[in-house]
Amino acid sequence: MIRSLFTAATGMIGQQMNIDTIANNLANVNTTGFKKSRVNFQDLLYETIKPAGSETTAGTTIPEGIQVGHGVRPSAIAKVFTPGAAIQTGNALDMMIEGEGFFQVTLPDGTVAYTRDGSFKINEQGTVLTADGYALEPAITVPTDSELISVSSDGTVSSRSPGDNAPQTIGTIQLVRFSNPAGLDARLGRNLLLETQASGTPTASTPGLDGAGTIAQGFLENSNVQVVEEILQMIIAQRAYEANSKVIQTADDMLQTANNVRR
Repeated sequence: MIRSLFTAATGMIGQQMNIDTIANNLANVNTTGFKKSRVNFQDLLYETIKPAGSETTAGTTIPEGIQVGHGVRPSAIAKVFTPGAAIQTGNALDMMIEGEGFFQVTLPDGTVAYTRDGSFKINEQGTVLTADGYALEPAITVPTDSELISVSSDGTVSSRSPGDNAPQTIGTIQLVRFSNPAGLDARLGRNLLLETQASGTPTASTPGLDGAGTIAQGFLENSNVQVVEEILQMIIAQRAYEANSKVIQTADDMLQTANNVRR
């Protein structure tokens, strides 16, 4: 009975983390480029009371043993990189990646971060930036007198200024891909991800080539969180939490009964 108290407690702790993850998903249901997370669980070690295949006193072997588990623990919280819905904005600096890949941005310390959020801006010098002021990599500068900015599906950025007969190419957007994007580090928040050993090194590609997605100008990628699915998972987690708490209550009642036994 003492074992069941601790086993059920691991279940409650695991479901609490599950609820925390679901809450974060729902909180970011309208976050541009956000990718939902999913908690993976694994069972804990088992106490072997009688190993399978052991011999009996009669000289035979038993086909099945006796092993008692000690609960559960979260093994990973994985990002799910399914595509989000397209939102048409009409803004020339809004870009959506149709397919695989990430935009590159340069942080103030020179570190390169990666994002699916394509809601870019320009500063007073015409440099293309994120909402937090991080420059797109490779850097693209739009002429301050530009009348038109166009981005083709292959990432070519063009601008037309007064007096130009045709738009002039001012830069090219590159996308990067990772062999294991679920291994990227999201600790910075702000829709930014960092390279880790688990993610592998980034592979830069021209949009539309080598498996990289294409660029859609005037669109943004919405979060891939499905509210109904998250609510369903929340109900399942809540019921699992309640069931584990009931196990603790039952084990406590059994201990109380045993404690009240009089010889």
